[in-house]
Amino acid sequence: MPETCLVIGAGVAAFGFANAIRDAGYQGRVVIVGAEEFPPYERPPLSKAYLLGKKHEDDLIYRPLSFYEERGITLVLGERIATLDLQARSAQAESGKTYHFDQLVLATGANPIRLPIPGAELPGVRVLRSMADARALRDDLHRVERVLVIGGGFIGCEVAASARTLGKQVTLVETMPVLLGRALGEQIGSAIARVHERRGVVLRLGRRVEALEGRARVERAILDDGTVLPCDLVVVGIGVRPALPAIDGELEIDNGVVVDATCAASAPGVWAAGDVARWWHPTIQRAIRVEHYDNALAMGAAVAKAVAGQPEPYAPVPSFWSDQYDLTIQYYGYPVEWDEIIVRGDLDQPAFTAFYLASGRIFGAVIVGRPKDMRPARRLVERLAQVDRAVLSDPEVDLRTLLS
Repeated sequence: MPETCLVIGAGVAAFGFANAIRDAGYQGRVVIVGAEEFPPYERPPLSKAYLLGKKHEDDLIYRPLSFYEERGITLVLGERIATLDLQARSAQAESGKTYHFDQLVLATGANPIRLPIPGAELPGVRVLRSMADARALRDDLHRVERVLVIGGGFIGCEVAASARTLGKQVTLVETMPVLLGRALGEQIGSAIARVHERRGVVLRLGRRVEALEGRARVERAILDDGTVLPCDLVVVGIGVRPALPAIDGELEIDNGVVVDATCAASAPGVWAAGDVARWWHPTIQRAIRVEHYDNALAMGAAVAKAVAGQPEPYAPVPSFWSDQYDLTIQYYGYPVEWDEIIVRGDLDQPAFTAFYLASGRIFGAVIVGRPKDMRPARRLVERLAQVDRAVLSDPEVDLRTLLS
């Protein structure tokens, strides 16, 4: 009997795995079990092009079902795994069906954090993670005028931009004093905030929503300073948590499934990829968990090679992008605490590149409106380069000259 590799989760990481597993030479059975009714699809457009009606569900599906059939991959959709027994090498679905495995890939992604406040369960309070979430939100946006976004991270900013582009009245509430503060810092976050304000978004920064109220559906939000914000729709984007079934057996969990540099978990024959995986990054010598599309896709492919007997250290430079209005924010870098930000260009236009330094080395870069900086900036991050600050901040200096 050939061995069976069971993949739990049918998102981006699972697609990366499916796309690479046969090319890696694996001859065993591959079974992918996903809780959603859709085959693996592209998530980033959900908060942008999909909400705006520029892309539809079929446009987001990576490959037709025949893609998996041709590769001898069994794709099971609409099936949620409830429990795992690592010793028995089996997974129990909510339907009662049991899936047996020799090797296991956890690609379960993450779940949105819900608001722990009164009124959070009212109709008209939405999160955005799945295709079903996006479909419901898009339908709501056609019927309402006043949109309240809670959370000033990337999802919150993208939804606010999409809703404003659709002509809605948009208010965004964020507990930090700037947008995107945790990801990009105060200086860059303030520049992005100005973009939203110029577009007509009302920002309530440094404030917290204490309660949501309404009868048949949400009608207003109460802030921590007593302010009442009327609203017809609330979108909550306050982060995610790794999604995992109940596990019977020894598996190290710490802000995700803990894996080594080859994506191997603490239990034999168990791997993890994507948002659920917290892995040891050999370049920066620390464990990180990255919640971005590019990482999930590449990590799924890396796990495919490992399952096929060709494990290699997984050491990418994490990257992500965000489209807000006509602005594209591109980021390359490691999630480390920086002690200095060097900006070249104009924060107000905005057209700039910002470098994030720790102990004099470049650990990250964000590029807005300067596409020619993208490739050399990434190379500088890959090298953890040390560059003269005056040169780095000069927008007239071609970054390519710093790579020689």
